[in-house]
Amino acid sequence: MYPVKLTGAGPGDPDLITVKGLRAIQEADVIYYDRLVSRELLKESSPNAALVYCGKKPGGYAVSQEDINAMLVRSALSGKRVTRLKGGDPFIFGRGGEEAIALKEAGLSFEVIPGITSGAAVPASAGIPVTHRHVSSSVGIIAGVTKLDDDAYWHHTANSMDTLCIYMGGGNINLICEKLIQAGKPADMPAAVISNGTTADEVVVTAPLHAIAEEAAEAPQPAMIVIGEVVGLMSRLNGSLREEVVS
Repeated sequence: MYPVKLTGAGPGDPDLITVKGLRAIQEADVIYYDRLVSRELLKESSPNAALVYCGKKPGGYAVSQEDINAMLVRSALSGKRVTRLKGGDPFIFGRGGEEAIALKEAGLSFEVIPGITSGAAVPASAGIPVTHRHVSSSVGIIAGVTKLDDDAYWHHTANSMDTLCIYMGGGNINLICEKLIQAGKPADMPAAVISNGTTADEVVVTAPLHAIAEEAAEAPQPAMIVIGEVVGLMSRLNGSLREEVVS
């Protein structure tokens, strides 16, 4: 039986999908795709492929995770070649692990096709290296929608990693910045909010940590929050990027 392909579509730019991921799109009988998947990638599918939207919307769900799991199992059991297409990487805030467990428990095989995650690609596109010798030797990949009331968690986060890449944090950016400063992150630490990263619509706003929430209040979503001294390297590395720099 054809294994279900849990496939990462990459961070936004359709050219950043892997060769193996593109093949999974082209060979599929049915593609279950998420909200942030580029529509240009869907055009690579077979004319006979069924395209099923099951993206999750901020503050709600188009389809529940349980229903998505059931659809994957049902389609695979019927003998279809199934590709589950997710923005970024399926195992980084993509719930790919939950889907893999559901398939495994149903006696079905699956293959994980990694994708380029936004935490690496979006800062790079903006000219921010998340690691840099003598500046940053550790990176934290953080969800900006969980553990917001856990002070111990934010103390650990603020003090254990040089660079923070915060996914899904736009709606909570004020609280996140407050928590980090209260936990010991310097208020003047460079920070950036990068909207629509890696795409033609990319917008970058930079400011010190204490000011970034206010300066990026109108930034389009989705956005990646990057906090760390490496943000200060952006102007040195690339002066030709599409950026809005706030002093």
